Amino acid sequence: MNVLIGDIGNTSTKICLVDIKNFKVKKIFYFESKKFLIKHDLKHTLNAVIKNKKLFKFSLFSSVVPKYENIIKKFLKINYKINVLEIKNKKIKKLIKINVKNKKQVGSDRIANAIGAYNEYKRNCIVLDFGTATTFDVVTRNGVYNGGVIAPGINLSIKSLSTSADQIPIFSIKKEKKIIGKNTLEALRSGFYWGYSGLINNIILQIEKETKKKYKIILTGGYANLFKTSITRPYNVDKNITIKGIIEIFKANKLHLN
Repeated sequence: MNVLIGDIGNTSTKICLVDIKNFKVKKIFYFESKKFLIKHDLKHTLNAVIKNKKLFKFSLFSSVVPKYENIIKKFLKINYKINVLEIKNKKIKKLIKINVKNKKQVGSDRIANAIGAYNEYKRNCIVLDFGTATTFDVVTRNGVYNGGVIAPGINLSIKSLSTSADQIPIFSIKKEKKIIGKNTLEALRSGFYWGYSGLINNIILQIEKETKKKYKIILTGGYANLFKTSITRPYNVDKNITIKGIIEIFKANKLHLN
């Protein structure tokens, strides 16, 4: 039997079929989150995920977009009799301690990242997630989530610049061989790549100074592979760290879901 595990983002959504016997990911599906707003597209996407699959009656999702979460909750409940649970509704105290001022303000994706990193590595980690926002989440070897940093997302910054400046086109970011660009596109790519590289390394440095600890860097999200060579600390690229955290939450609550 399989369970649906998912991560709903502002831009993209990942849904996984997970075997509840061994909690291994069997298949991963990616799609644009805006498809939630088009009933036909949502039905087509979810039918591809669920068709001819024997599924557990509960599923677990992290989500930073309540309107998308509510749409998929209603769709799965009506069409497949599957109840969607959201991470903040589940007890996670036995998995990790959350050391922040207001736990309600922590996105469920960041909680999942912290749990996934702690369970996987059991050491001081910073989970660097390249999403709509660029987030840094700090986890200790003792299983404490100490908060983090939220910086502007790369694609959002590119779009904002292009929208605000008439002569700036939308462009794809890549690592330029030379720092000094010889045309507008090279200059833009250099500015964004090396600018974000500086932002990333400086934030990591400041976290280490403030906490007096060294960290393993866990890179996830769309730009993880692009920026990995500019990280000055030991790192791992783990595109499924969020899903791993959600699976751990599901496992910990499995008895309560029967």
